[in-house]
Amino acid sequence: MEILLFLFAMLMILFVALPYIRRRRGGIRLVAPDSPDAADPANYGFAMQEHLDIRIPGPDEDLMDALDNVQRTGQWQAASQLLAGTPREGERRWQRVQAFGGAAALELVAQPGAGARWLKAWRLEAEKDTGGAQVHAELLVQQAWRHSGGVGSDDHRIILEEAREACRKAALLSPGDPVPYITELAVARGLAYSEAEFFDLWAKVIDRAPDHMGAHLAALHYWCEKWHGSREKADAFAHAAAARAPKGSLLSALPLFALYENLPDVVMVGSFYQSAGVTRAVEGALYAVHTARPDDPMLAHVRHLLLLFLVNMERWSEAMEQVRHVDGYVGALPWSASEDPAAQYAVYRALAVAGYEANGGSPATLPH
Repeated sequence: MEILLFLFAMLMILFVALPYIRRRRGGIRLVAPDSPDAADPANYGFAMQEHLDIRIPGPDEDLMDALDNVQRTGQWQAASQLLAGTPREGERRWQRVQAFGGAAALELVAQPGAGARWLKAWRLEAEKDTGGAQVHAELLVQQAWRHSGGVGSDDHRIILEEAREACRKAALLSPGDPVPYITELAVARGLAYSEAEFFDLWAKVIDRAPDHMGAHLAALHYWCEKWHGSREKADAFAHAAAARAPKGSLLSALPLFALYENLPDVVMVGSFYQSAGVTRAVEGALYAVHTARPDDPMLAHVRHLLLLFLVNMERWSEAMEQVRHVDGYVGALPWSASEDPAAQYAVYRALAVAGYEANGGSPATLPH
């Protein structure tokens, strides 16, 4: 961990006093901002921090076009058409519902009572539209978890009760669609469903989409809550899913997400990231990434989390490989758990670049 601690210290100096610092085996050498030796992420063509998109984990041009349309015009039809043409069993539909719901939630925070007029119109003008019902349920979930005054508050519980009813109404509109039940998994977590209630809900999910990575992540959050047992239950759930994952499935990465969910707030032991448990989880996630379809919508989620672990493990080349694939988008864990996702990601990206160059890497050696 010594090199990682050194790099964190150097980043603090970087932000306060010096524009660029590079570490070499012979010690520390200060370089000018325009030096070709500066460990600057921009040298790799990476996006500037202020241009990082915090809404989504990876590129989805159709989604961005539809979202820009509804927000610019106030008309909901583009969102409805996009969701109607998105297969209901796949990961992408769930991601798009989350994106629309999250955008509406942010609008309402920025403009209380006036934001998200397109969603209000959608629900009023097309009450039976499946997509609108699902986005409304997702909006309520995101309001409960992000903007309700915190877990345990009256507002949190009231909004989650409303979200549960919205999920069930959405499910009635499209009986074979797993998305309303996946959204309800976040409700189960917040309302502390009993294990019997959870398993009844989970059965509805896996009947419709047994290998859905997003559903497994939502279920994992349930098991990680304190009132539902222990770390052992979350680990058991994750490892069981990984063990039965079909070839090419990203479910092999689920133990890494379980490990992340149970990380202590402060890691005091320097050897933690070199431990056998962490190494196994990271290797499983790397295997999942290497065998998954390149167009798997959940691939970016796994790469983002791998970046955090690989930097802490000082595996610089592999960390840079993740940056190369995900740069430009930060709407995923672990960055989305921060108050400033773009800044958090930018720190780890800078660490990856500095560590990569400290060990002989350069823009010329990074594959494109």
